[in-house]
Amino acid sequence: MMNNSDTIHFETRVPVREVMRSHPTTIDVGETVARAAQSMCRDEVGSCIVLQNNLPIGIVTEEDINCKVVAKDLKPSEVYVSEIMSTPLITIGAEKLVGDAAAMMVKNRVRRLPVVENQMVIGIVTVRDILTVAAEVNELLADLIEINREEEYAMGVCDRCGKMSDDLSRVDSLMLCPTCREEEQLL
Repeated sequence: MMNNSDTIHFETRVPVREVMRSHPTTIDVGETVARAAQSMCRDEVGSCIVLQNNLPIGIVTEEDINCKVVAKDLKPSEVYVSEIMSTPLITIGAEKLVGDAAAMMVKNRVRRLPVVENQMVIGIVTVRDILTVAAEVNELLADLIEINREEEYAMGVCDRCGKMSDDLSRVDSLMLCPTCREEEQLL
C-alpha cells in the first residue's frame, strides 16, 4: 500500500506528432512584420515560423512584435521579420516524446517548438498542447487510483456493524466487513 510520501513516476510514451498542430503558420524571411501579424491574426496563432528557402531559420512571436516593434514605435510595414525573429530556432523531431518537448521548453525557456522531419517543419507543439495532455493523463490516473481504492482491503472497524475486521472492503462509500458485504449483496 502506498502512502503520501511515495512518489509515482508515470511516463507517457506519447510522440510529439500526436499532440502537435499540423501546418503551422510560416512566413518567408524577406516579409515584413505587418505581413507576419496579418498571418498570425488570420490563423489565430501567436507565432510565425520564419523560412529561408523553405527551411526553418527562426520564429516571430507576438512578444517579439510587441517588444521589438510596437514598444519602439516602429512601423510594422517597414520592419522585416529577419530583424526581430528569434534565432537560432529550437526544434524537435516528430518522433520525440512529449516529455522530451517539455524538457526542451524548460531548458531553453521557450513556449513553442516547431516540429521537424527531414529538415522540413511539419507542425508546432506549445506549452498549452503539453498541459492538455498532462491534464488528460492526470484524469486517467485519478480514475485508476479510485478503481484501486475500490478493491482495497483494510483492517479497522466496519462502517455498518461497528465490529473490528481485518478484511474490510469498500462498497460504495462504506468500508464493510465480509458479513455486511454479504448482506449488501442480498439487498
